[in-house]
Amino acid sequence: MGEFSIWHWLIVLLIVIMIFGTKKLKNMGSDLGEAVRGFKQGMKETDAPAEKTAETDAAATAATPPPQVTASAKSPLGTRAEQAEDIAFKAK
Repeated sequence: MGEFSIWHWLIVLLIVIMIFGTKKLKNMGSDLGEAVRGFKQGMKETDAPAEKTAETDAAATAATPPPQVTASAKSPLGTRAEQAEDIAFKAK
């Protein structure tokens, strides 16, 4: 009962053709094809900017040199001797 044979599908196809007609079915098929093509084109357009952005980011990262750390920069806390003097001064 749950199994359809080829004859069942042929009868369904015949009824669909009688209801809609061949011209309308042809138009529906071409509309469906255009929709699929438009979807594929949209997916390609969406992927292309993402790839360009990734390439641009990679090029910008490679072109930017890393920041240089200099040894002459003083610590905000000062040297150990300065810290000891501050502690001794505050204790007085």
